[in-house]
Amino acid sequence: MPADDQPLHGRPVPYNRLHPQLYLAEGAGTALLVLFGLSMVIGFFGAGSELARLLPSAAWRRFLAGACFGTVGALITISPLGRVSGAHINPAVSFAFWLEGKLAWRDTIGYVLAQLLGAVLGACGLLLWGAMGCSIQYGASSVGAGVPIWMALGGEVLATLALVLAIFITAAHASTRRFTPWTIPPLFAWLVWWEGPWSGASTNPARSLGPALVSGHWQQFWIYVLGPLLGAGLAIALLRLPMLGRHRVQVARLFHFS
Repeated sequence: MPADDQPLHGRPVPYNRLHPQLYLAEGAGTALLVLFGLSMVIGFFGAGSELARLLPSAAWRRFLAGACFGTVGALITISPLGRVSGAHINPAVSFAFWLEGKLAWRDTIGYVLAQLLGAVLGACGLLLWGAMGCSIQYGASSVGAGVPIWMALGGEVLATLALVLAIFITAAHASTRRFTPWTIPPLFAWLVWWEGPWSGASTNPARSLGPALVSGHWQQFWIYVLGPLLGAGLAIALLRLPMLGRHRVQVARLFHFS
């Protein structure tokens, strides 16, 4: 890669240059997130789960499942894959970096396509869970029983807003950017505990696509595309307000070397 080619600063040279090595890392990272992150969800909530027997409280299991899912994401972020691509592993996060001008539109499309494909490949591995995985549609995102559609959509917007703000605010400053990956486990523990009963706290269209495809569970799938994109857009709009203007990222990555 030429020295002046900086795709994660929004400055690819030449501007129409593609970066397949970054897309491959994003696809692999998203596959691992879906495979191992949703395996945690199946382990906590699948029919016949020993964890469900040992911990009958659904609220506590949501909290722990969210923490485990977030930890998988954090470990991918600090892995060699994250060092290459910045570890967005979420189309809504890539969309936010594009809105912020840190990812060219061609690279944004490459990232999103790789994330979606990686999510599908990762979800195929969830089939190994057999009946236990099938009992909860392999972790497919779904609206809670009796929850109005507007509330589920609003929950996805708010959850993604919180995710993008946490990433961008910590990544914007030299003193905190090294901790950016480690904001994700506690954040998801809280989000899945609080918002999970509304919509599952997906925040990630790719994470929702993979299990929907292998399980055939597509009910209200549009919520898991529109909600995260709206949440990401709202986060960037808030960060452009004068009171938050100092929280502007310089590079489109969650992993930082220092």
